[in-house]
Amino acid sequence: MKRFKLAGLVGLFLPLAQVTYAEPLIWGFQAEQFEYRAMDGEDAFVWDFDALVGSDELKFIWRSEAELGLTSEDFEKLENQARLQFPVSTFFDAVIGAYADTPDGAPNRYAGVVGIKGLAPQWFEIDADLFVSENPFFRFEAEYEALLTNRLILTPNIEVNLPLKDDAARDRGAGGAVVEIGARLSYDVVDRAFSPYIGVNYEAALGDTKDRIRASGEDTDAFAIVIGTRLMF
Repeated sequence: MKRFKLAGLVGLFLPLAQVTYAEPLIWGFQAEQFEYRAMDGEDAFVWDFDALVGSDELKFIWRSEAELGLTSEDFEKLENQARLQFPVSTFFDAVIGAYADTPDGAPNRYAGVVGIKGLAPQWFEIDADLFVSENPFFRFEAEYEALLTNRLILTPNIEVNLPLKDDAARDRGAGGAVVEIGARLSYDVVDRAFSPYIGVNYEAALGDTKDRIRASGEDTDAFAIVIGTRLMF
């Protein structure tokens, strides 16, 4: 009798184990921005990429964003995140992780991250993240790919960083958003793997953040012509 019960249990769990181990491992790299920015002040090199490994049910993602001044060779921006991403609906994934912001010439900032990523109606790709620390802030990003032809694509995007608490050392005031708006016209040379582009980018501080930046003698906005490429593999 025990032999029959054991065989029954094996028969019950074997299909489940096969499904679990059959889950394919996926990996990839995607750079939305890998570009040179020509500005009135110091020109810069900018990157924004995700590297991932995992499955459809759970992914580990390394996200990196940076802006390197080409004259000073200082990082005006240097952010890295370690993120876990898992589905919560057909079109959206939840995100949890850790964040490190370590630019040159400014205090480092570290935070926990909780957020959501996915496709909104009309196929807008969005990221909405809350960064939890002594200096909390909220970030919203959205972009849309408009296919002008099968290979020519116009991609407008917007990013809003909203401080939830004053951070005097970073010239940030609670409720004073920093908004970045851009548009890039790319051409798919090798499918979606290599897509050179040209475009424009505009960044502006608002509210109390704008007042703090102006008081420190810095520019409160910046316009740039950008040349770069999108990469995916």
